[in-house]
Amino acid sequence: MTSQAPAPRQFLEGAPLGTRVVVRYRIPEGLTDALGDLVGVTAAECTVRTRRADVVIPLAMVVAAKPVPPPPARRAPRRQAESKG
Repeated sequence: MTSQAPAPRQFLEGAPLGTRVVVRYRIPEGLTDALGDLVGVTAAECTVRTRRADVVIPLAMVVAAKPVPPPPARRAPRRQAESKG
């Protein structure tokens, strides 16, 4: 018995806002991904809030979409070793 994932458009339309997602979509040069929080979905497009900016993606250009886990916790900055001498 296999469970089939919903089509990308169905997934995006049904996912709660705030879900962390990765969306693969077509651009003139080929394909690219947007990774971030789903902040908006309309009948024509979805908006993903990435680290850099909100990315508005036409749903007609989406080829894949799925939920992803939260990002790993940021590491504390390394402290410089004290010099001996």
